[in-house]
Amino acid sequence: MLSLNGQQLKLEEIASVARGEMPVSLSDEARARVAESRGLIEEIISSGRIVYGVNTGFGKLSDVHIPPSELRELQLNLVRSHACGVGRALSEAETRAMLLLRANVLARGQSGARPLIIDTLLLMLERGVHPLIPEKGSVGASGDLAPLAHLSLTVIGEGESLYQGERMASAEAMRRAGIEPVELEAKEGLALLNGTQAMCAVGSLALHRAEILARSADVAGAMTLEALRGTPVAFDARIHAARPHAGQMDAAQHLLSLLAESEIRESHVENDPRVQDAYSLRCMPQVHGAVRGALRHAREIVEIESGSATDNPLVFTDGSDVLSGGNFHGAPVALALDYAAIAVTDLMSISERRIDRLVNPDSNEGLPPFLTSHAGTA
Repeated sequence: MLSLNGQQLKLEEIASVARGEMPVSLSDEARARVAESRGLIEEIISSGRIVYGVNTGFGKLSDVHIPPSELRELQLNLVRSHACGVGRALSEAETRAMLLLRANVLARGQSGARPLIIDTLLLMLERGVHPLIPEKGSVGASGDLAPLAHLSLTVIGEGESLYQGERMASAEAMRRAGIEPVELEAKEGLALLNGTQAMCAVGSLALHRAEILARSADVAGAMTLEALRGTPVAFDARIHAARPHAGQMDAAQHLLSLLAESEIRESHVENDPRVQDAYSLRCMPQVHGAVRGALRHAREIVEIESGSATDNPLVFTDGSDVLSGGNFHGAPVALALDYAAIAVTDLMSISERRIDRLVNPDSNEGLPPFLTSHAGTA
């Protein structure tokens, strides 16, 4: 059971919930904090104090005061007007990751939403109501407004969802799952929409796969070295201690462990005329290690983001303050994921060069051309 308290989540936890392998609940501490935050919003409304997003318009209309009688309509229209994404729907795993991440950041108690909002998100996770969220439409600089709006449509019983493998109106999906749609109160539409949980969800799952890929590349590289009768000398720990990047040293150690006690290596230790192997073999620790470093950095950023308040404005109950800021901006996550994408591309590049050496009869150390025993017909 994963108990949400607005904490930083590990990629493994996000992936496990996305696959439906780990149940999720809201901690008692978080529930009390969220209720206290909501109480401050109610006090603001009762006092007539003007606060952005609570009783004002949005963006360029932030100077327009909204009367108490129209506060629910304001939040409802905000959700409907921003549900304008296009393209294919996100996968169910990505959608589940979004539900988890949005519930967790609301659990920090800095958005002013009721505990009911989080309870509804977690019920959708538990019972498999997955909003249909188009993959395109996020602005990034304003967070993931459009994707989160599509998620929020289902919360209020509108839009479309997948339920038990069937696409249907969200109202019907919620009815079948026994979940009551929410009538949004003041600030709650904005609390659901403001944030980076779409990019975080997609990025978290991609990073989790990329880390597996990076270790798999070591395995494939070690097997390639064996097939080409190469030498593990380039992975000697002393070489990498002389250039002590953590990822490089990790990759070298992993490659050495994979090649330990290799019988193939022993067959050509003596009288091998080659001085050193090709770059694509010899430089695996440097390239694979740099990829590890990039993915490690991206993991750190995304895990910090998973437990960060990305709403605007933010509620601070200790001083009864509601402060406008820019935590919704996607730059920290976007730059980290761009870096990770560049790294994975480089991993694919060196992998392709190793494949070429394996299949090319001019460089594959006597292996069959194109690795087939029936060259020319296979």
